[in-house]
Amino acid sequence: MERSTDPSGFDNAIFRFFRELAAVSQSADRLVERALPDELKQPHFNVLDFLARNDGRPTMGELALAMNVTRGAISNTVRRLEERGYVTVSADRRSKRVGLTASGRAAHRDGIEALVPPLLELARTISAPDMIEILPLLERIRGYLDAEAGRPG
Repeated sequence: MERSTDPSGFDNAIFRFFRELAAVSQSADRLVERALPDELKQPHFNVLDFLARNDGRPTMGELALAMNVTRGAISNTVRRLEERGYVTVSADRRSKRVGLTASGRAAHRDGIEALVPPLLELARTISAPDMIEILPLLERIRGYLDAEAGRPG
C-alpha cells in the first residue's frame, strides 16, 4: 500500500494521476509506432504532423520547442526526413527553416491512414463521446505543463 504524507490522500491521488498520464503516453506512443508504415518512426511522424497542422516554416529551434526535444534531436529527425524528401530545410542569415514537401504530405496522410484502424478499435473500447468529454481537461493540463516548460501551447 502506498504511504501518504498528506492525511487526506490528495498527494497520492496527484501522483497516481501523473503516473496514469505517463503510462497512457507511453502506451499511445507504442500504438502509434506499431501502426505507422515502416519508413516512419514516431518522432518523424510527430514532425510531419506538426508541419501539416501548422502553416508556415518553423525554425529548427521552434520545432524543437514544439516537439519538446533538444535542438540536436530535432536536427537528427529533420535530417532523416529531408533525406527521404519529406521536408525541405532552408537557411536564412540566423536560422534554418523547415517546410513540408508534397512527399511529406503524402507520408503524413499514409501515417494517418495507418492509425485509423487502431484508433477505431480504441473508440470501440472507449466511446468517442467519453474521449471528447475529457479533451477539455487534457487541453488544460497540457496548457499548464507547456506554460511551466516555457513552451507555446
